[in-house]
Amino acid sequence: MVYIVVLAVYLAVLIAVGFLGRRGTKTVEDFYIGGRNIGAWVTAISFIAAYFSSVVIIGGGGFGYKYGMSTVWVGASNVLLGCTLCWIILCERIRLFTRRLSTMTVPDFFGKRFISKEARVFSAFIICIFMIVYNVSILKGMGHIFEVLMGIPYLWGVLISGLIIVFYVAVGGYLAVVWTGFIQGWIMLFGIALLTIMTLKEVGGFASVHSKLMTIDPGLVYTPGIWGWAGLVSYCLIVSFGVWGMPQLMVRFYSIKTTKVLKIGTVVATIGGCMAILPYFNGACARILYPSLPSPDLAIPTLTKLVLSPLGGAIFLAGVVAAGMSTFSSVLIVISSSVVRDIYEKGFGKALSESEGLKKGRLWSTIIGAISLLVAIKPPAMVLVLCAFSWAVIASTCLWPMLFGTYWKGTTRMGVLASMIGGCVTALLWITLGNPFGIHGFIPGILIGFILIIVVSIFTQKLPEEHIKRVWGEEEHPTNKI
Repeated sequence: MVYIVVLAVYLAVLIAVGFLGRRGTKTVEDFYIGGRNIGAWVTAISFIAAYFSSVVIIGGGGFGYKYGMSTVWVGASNVLLGCTLCWIILCERIRLFTRRLSTMTVPDFFGKRFISKEARVFSAFIICIFMIVYNVSILKGMGHIFEVLMGIPYLWGVLISGLIIVFYVAVGGYLAVVWTGFIQGWIMLFGIALLTIMTLKEVGGFASVHSKLMTIDPGLVYTPGIWGWAGLVSYCLIVSFGVWGMPQLMVRFYSIKTTKVLKIGTVVATIGGCMAILPYFNGACARILYPSLPSPDLAIPTLTKLVLSPLGGAIFLAGVVAAGMSTFSSVLIVISSSVVRDIYEKGFGKALSESEGLKKGRLWSTIIGAISLLVAIKPPAMVLVLCAFSWAVIASTCLWPMLFGTYWKGTTRMGVLASMIGGCVTALLWITLGNPFGIHGFIPGILIGFILIIVVSIFTQKLPEEHIKRVWGEEEHPTNKI
């Protein structure tokens, strides 16, 4: 009963925020990036909420259960590479460049920055397809939580959480996404901290965790342990460096109010990001308490039921649902914008008025959400495996064009296209071959993309000097002074 009451109150708040977001959504820019008027704290906390979804809480716990304490390094890389360095290196430049070019989506930026319709449409297509795979991993995590903690069948857990997200995204747009993300971020942080404290109490402290895992298998304690260096390094890079090419996170930098608040945002994102370490640790602890679970993805839900009171479990349930919902909603708005703005409007040349753009944005948010729900009913693989697959392909496509597009004036249209296609195809082929040598497809994908964007750019036609000056703010232009 406690679970139901806490969850009902939480979901009611989200629905209310959706209606409030609708009141502030008057234009297409409001719907997709909140009118570029979001503060540092809201941006940073919603960034954390979108980054560390139920994929990290459930999937990270599953990997901690399976591979042990070495997985904590994945969480540490999330903090350093995925939060601190990402904000320092990319945030300011993305905010400035996208404002100068008046772009609202990642494919939109590629299209205008490199004067390439092909780059816009190809990246939009990849984002749409593989973000749905990512959505499935999120819904799978939430379904497991409902199943274990509340006794609600997996199917109903997926449907309840998914339908509410689709509703508030379609109604409130980006403002609803970012403000619910802000609320959800705090709930996540509190919930995972509470679970960690009570888990440590249950297993007898840090020293006890070490000794008991050693008894089960020494490989669960040492680095890289039973996972091996190839697997550990691959996943560290996918879920931390891969962030630099993930549209649902990069769009947070589009929407921040001003570059003057970036220092505050960087500090908040770094401190909040430290919570990424905890699910992996808790998963390893669950191995001590429940050494024979049928699926590693059940580690965190089962642990929660054991160590937390009904009220504590309800709070953690809200935290996990919050984690999944914040990311799922962020991904929905990204896919919707890619379909409507980059494929339909820019790709096919179909001009839309503000009202038509808003209607189609809401319609496609609903359609993509429905597709994700249908696939999540019978999902394949572990949660983090699905996540890593989608991130590998998207990041191999988008990471280098985003980084080089904001740092190297010599990046060319053909260089970007070669990097996108080469990186994407390499990642897909490598994963299809079963990740040879234990190296995930993300690694060869970004290596090939990196080589191609440099080599092809050196030997192909440069972009017009006037265009480069505008992008870099070196000529007087109304949008250069931000």
